[in-house]
Amino acid sequence: MPDSSYTVSDVMTHTVVAVGRDAPFKEIVELFDQWKVSALPVLEGEGRVIGVVSEADLLHKEEFRDVDDADIKPGELVERAKAAAVTAGELMSTPAVTVHADASLAEAARIMARRHVKRLPVVDGVGILQGVVSRGDLLKVFLRSDEEIAEEIRHTVLNQLPLTTTLTVSVAEGVVTLGGSLPDRALVPVVARAVRAVEGVVDIRPELTHR
Repeated sequence: MPDSSYTVSDVMTHTVVAVGRDAPFKEIVELFDQWKVSALPVLEGEGRVIGVVSEADLLHKEEFRDVDDADIKPGELVERAKAAAVTAGELMSTPAVTVHADASLAEAARIMARRHVKRLPVVDGVGILQGVVSRGDLLKVFLRSDEEIAEEIRHTVLNQLPLTTTLTVSVAEGVVTLGGSLPDRALVPVVARAVRAVEGVVDIRPELTHR
């Protein structure tokens, strides 16, 4: 079954705002406001990602502002420590949750969902920052035109699968309708899976007959 050629490198932001380990609290807040982001990679040396500092990390300072140390619960010790932090190195979550530039968009989406993050630093094989990919970046594929999606399905899906070259393809608002006849009913889910793997497809409606 053909695979989509889209990877994280196709949609990521290459110009990235980042901070060093010693960046002060207020500078981080100012960067959040200036660049309209909710998290920043923390770098060391030649640009190796050692952590990520987020708005959630900084908000602990406000959360514990009027809480006495005697009232801190055992499960809140990490958050209390961050409430007392004043630099990125003390505030950051580490190790950073990252992704490689050649990862598929589906892989990046799964990492975001499982780790409950909105942005991922993109790193190379030794952890050097290459860019950042966000949830919004992953959704860019749904901006592809219906014509572009239909053309890809015809050339990289139907032309690559046996006995499917006579099928018709129409796309409206990202929803793909397949028409025509297949020699075997077992081919229907195979074709459907291949079409659904094309980036930008919102849904598929197989109106197929079989002999």
